Amino acid sequence: MNKKELVDAMAKEAQLPKNKTEAALNAFMKVVNDAMKRNERVTLVGFGTFEVANRKARNGVNPQNGKKIKIPAKKVVKFKVGSQLAESVR
Repeated sequence: MNKKELVDAMAKEAQLPKNKTEAALNAFMKVVNDAMKRNERVTLVGFGTFEVANRKARNGVNPQNGKKIKIPAKKVVKFKVGSQLAESVR
């Protein structure tokens, strides 16, 4: 499902106009993005939790030539699925 399909499905489910639904989805994505920049956790009970994690530097192998490389440390966004969402896909 891409963003347009998501907006269409949300608009139908909430019985809202697509332009207002898209504005709400854009606002949600901006708020989550801003929270991630501040290293804050965003928890939607039953759905899941978005959080920033620190990935340590590590050694790796270039798959094209087999040479060892150093992979630098970086921050990554993680999503931990909530219990209700996990149960719904079983």
